[in-house]
Amino acid sequence: MLRIASHNVNGIRSATRRGFGDWLAARDCDVVALQEVRCPAALVPAEATAGYHLTYHPGVLAGRNGVAFLTRTPPTAVRAGFGHRATDDHGRYLEIDLDAPGHPPLTLGSLYLPKGATHAGPDADPAKYARKVAFMRAFRAYLVRARRHAVRTGRELAVLGDFNIAHTELDLTRWRTSGRMEGFLPHERAWFGSLLGPRTLVDVVRHVRPGEPGPNSWWSWLPGRFAADVGWRIDYQLATPGLARTAVAAGTDREADAALRLSDHAPVVVDYDV
Repeated sequence: MLRIASHNVNGIRSATRRGFGDWLAARDCDVVALQEVRCPAALVPAEATAGYHLTYHPGVLAGRNGVAFLTRTPPTAVRAGFGHRATDDHGRYLEIDLDAPGHPPLTLGSLYLPKGATHAGPDADPAKYARKVAFMRAFRAYLVRARRHAVRTGRELAVLGDFNIAHTELDLTRWRTSGRMEGFLPHERAWFGSLLGPRTLVDVVRHVRPGEPGPNSWWSWLPGRFAADVGWRIDYQLATPGLARTAVAAGTDREADAALRLSDHAPVVVDYDV
């Protein structure tokens, strides 16, 4: 069994103070992809990596972004960024190859896709939103190349992380009033859908739990939102079909109480029977 998790920790030091180390020890994952680590490498708490090898792309923006992997064995290759010159040094994408005994050769990506900015109204920032769209366009092209390379070299590919997009009406609670919000705009949803297909990439959680609302992975810190499960599913594991077919359990580790939250995101955990 291969257990892979993805978690936007919204600051690894803050998440560690809230109990991330306890979650990590109890969950016994083989791989954990992290987003928004937001910490210099030298200041990542030891209890946040205990028992794991840390591979980290902090980026150059102090206190922002940062993507990482925790793995039981060191990667055989590491690639920071995906060839997008505007953001490759921002700590938004990290890719590793894993060739450990007991599972097929894997290429794994940890992604923190830009949220963008309000695209309409008095707080609109068209330039910032345009940068999100440019990132999406470039990343989609890269995924096509990465998937084809994985097929040619006999590897399985999975991209894990915070896509900042809810794909369908099942993926957020208040979809009827969210159609003009970034993260649920028609062209964003269409872009996400264009990544998926039975021969390309599979949304693993939705594959295991078809037709089911959620499970949400992000909730506002506003009082009552978490308790009422008013949230969004914006954190995903997208995998090549061969790997996706082996998934036997998938979901989010939603805490029992708002006071126990590690982050504004919950970990997305999948068990693959490989």
